[in-house]
Amino acid sequence: MRPAGLPSPLRRRWMAATLALAGSGAAGMVGATGTRGGSASAAQTLARVTPRTLLFPRDAGAHPEFKTEWWYITGWVGAQADYGFQVTFFRSRVDGTQSMQSRLAARQLLFAHAAITDVKGKRLWHDQRMARWSGEAPGHNPTDSASASTQDTGVVLRDWSLLREGNTLRARVQATDFSMDLQCAATQPVLLQGDKGLSRKGPDPRQASYYYSLPQLRVGGTLTLQGKALELGGGTAWLDHEWSEDILSGEAGGAVGWDWLGINLLDGSALTAFQLRDASGAAVWDGGSFRSGSTHYVFKRGEVIFKPTRLWRSPLSRASYPVEWMVRTPADFYTVKAVLENQELDSTNSTGAIYWEGLCEVWDSNQRLVGRGYLEMTGYASPLRLQS
Repeated sequence: MRPAGLPSPLRRRWMAATLALAGSGAAGMVGATGTRGGSASAAQTLARVTPRTLLFPRDAGAHPEFKTEWWYITGWVGAQADYGFQVTFFRSRVDGTQSMQSRLAARQLLFAHAAITDVKGKRLWHDQRMARWSGEAPGHNPTDSASASTQDTGVVLRDWSLLREGNTLRARVQATDFSMDLQCAATQPVLLQGDKGLSRKGPDPRQASYYYSLPQLRVGGTLTLQGKALELGGGTAWLDHEWSEDILSGEAGGAVGWDWLGINLLDGSALTAFQLRDASGAAVWDGGSFRSGSTHYVFKRGEVIFKPTRLWRSPLSRASYPVEWMVRTPADFYTVKAVLENQELDSTNSTGAIYWEGLCEVWDSNQRLVGRGYLEMTGYASPLRLQS
């Protein structure tokens, strides 16, 4: 789901480290508290999420006029879904540097996160990167170590990248203990989330994002774990791409975290479900969609209900996460089970946040295994600061 503008643990949450990256020109950017300042001119030129037709390949590229944006690929490989993986690139505009003339100015910040879930080994491996970007076109500024194309999917952060090659998205990651070189080929049309790509995230119409997905991607390539090449044996992935300007403020919605599912069903269907929670755990907004063949149903507010059925307590953060859920949607009642309890991500050394994101299996109301995908849960270790 990746709610628009919400400061995600890695993709949407600002931290003190970004101030050091952006330098003295970053006084107007969002700080570790999630509070945005900036000049009046920056505030007057905010982009707005309004109904429009998404055009491809242009809208597969970056939208630097909007505050936040992310490209997010998750999936599994192996004959028995032996490994899960995720690769995320996040872009964020730095308001305080937009009027600076220096080519050294950090007008945008790029972050990246990658992880492998070793199901049989019962371990999560993860790593992250961040760098500043002048905002110039890729290859035009020799000082840039990161960039994002505005023409098509093309995000580069040093030796990590997500690029379109024909009908395939290629994700390359060189991390400390693992590496990825994955080709994710489209097998289905673009899935426009919400109302033709405009996805509401709160009671205020401004609380929305442009959001599309590419489910049922066919995965090939290589994964290496501690120097050993893994046997992929085929696999399936899911792409989310989302961008927005406004954020869900505490006054408007009271959300302190969210739960999100992106599930590739085994029959070729695609399920998205999400909720934003307040401090009591009650949903302040929910949504999602179900697509099967030519049938595409967008869930209305109140049609998605998340009910936790089993908790796991992290020995690291002491947070309790629901690692099994009953999720009611108009498509069916689903049981969602994490394949590994400990898929908590500790990014305190960079983003200052701890959250849970990992591979899960999905069972239908007849208790049949019907899909696999990724579950994200935020705001359990500590409430997210969602003020604008």
